Amino acid sequence: MKRVVFSALMMVCSVCVASAQETSETPEGYKFTMVKEVAATPVKDQSSSGTCWSFSGNAMLESELLRMGKGEVDLSEMWIVRHTYFDKAVKYVRMHGAMGFGGGGALHDVTNVIREYGVVPEEVYQGLNYGTDFHKHAELDAVIAAYVKAVVAAPGRTLTPAWQEGLNGILDAYLGPVPEKFTYQGKEYTPKSFAASLGLDMDDYVSFTSFTHHPFYTQFAIEVPDNWAAGLSYNIPLDVFTDLMEHAVESGYSIGWASDVSEPGFSYNKGLAVIPEADVKNMDDTEKAKWEKLTAAERQAALYKLDKPGKEKEITQELRQQAFDNYSTTDDHGMLIVGIATDQIGNKYYKVKNSWGTGQLYGGYFYASYPFVAYKTMNIMVHKDAVPADLRKKLGIR
Repeated sequence: MKRVVFSALMMVCSVCVASAQETSETPEGYKFTMVKEVAATPVKDQSSSGTCWSFSGNAMLESELLRMGKGEVDLSEMWIVRHTYFDKAVKYVRMHGAMGFGGGGALHDVTNVIREYGVVPEEVYQGLNYGTDFHKHAELDAVIAAYVKAVVAAPGRTLTPAWQEGLNGILDAYLGPVPEKFTYQGKEYTPKSFAASLGLDMDDYVSFTSFTHHPFYTQFAIEVPDNWAAGLSYNIPLDVFTDLMEHAVESGYSIGWASDVSEPGFSYNKGLAVIPEADVKNMDDTEKAKWEKLTAAERQAALYKLDKPGKEKEITQELRQQAFDNYSTTDDHGMLIVGIATDQIGNKYYKVKNSWGTGQLYGGYFYASYPFVAYKTMNIMVHKDAVPADLRKKLGIR
């Protein structure tokens, strides 16, 4: 998932926790009533960095710790980013530069790093070694990309063993040296012993998607640039996919959510993500006549006023596949689904925790309609126990 900038929405790909009965209302007239909510840690701010994948993956694990009764733990996103950048650079060089290289990543990068390197609390590794108190990665990303490209282009094509030390030097300069040991709440840890103390098994977290260019009930690596590590997702039919998501939240599990937020129905400031559809069948003759006279731009403006709930597009497997194939659904942004809500006319939504700070209507949360989620989800990550038993058995997940 990458950082996405929408100047009109003041986005920088960059705890407002409702009770089960809370109702909230936008100035435009949407009213949301919570049906089910999962515990979550406070909203964070990725600021000017393309690291939503790390923030959302960590957010899921932090919610998992709350679910397990282990209390609130603030995990270091930049610890994950530091190791992912290094591993990605190594692969880039091994591939002779024949892959993309940037700041993006995927949810499984978080579990991969913790499995391999452990993890540390935020207070131990903030990754702010370049003179600001917020994440600002444009220079870092440019420097690392230029460095690995120079390594690949080395004269004679014979590499020295020094290039990885040079890469570590860059990462140390921008993010800070990696601690071998640290003290947290009066106890000494290594990154691996701290990860073990959390009681989380990274092999328990499973990725799912739903596309027709691979057989259902098999695994494949989603073909998007940010899946540089070729992480596998179980491919299941759309109805099974959406049932799984609802079952997970209703069972008390959060969902790591990789999605596209470039649709005009996504409004950060209004706290909404919807896929409206003109209800032409239910228009009277006068309304139909007016609608047919509108230009395409006027129709879109009318649909996306987002002033009140209405009918949304029916999402099919074919429509979802088409959006992926024509690049209108891309590996855009990583977030965390933490609840289910309804609006005043009965439409259902997922409550989503974002990582763009709290300066927004719902303190950094928004509501994504079921059709939006069905249409624009790239993949999800959940604990295996959140998967319905019959699906787990069919896929051989133990």
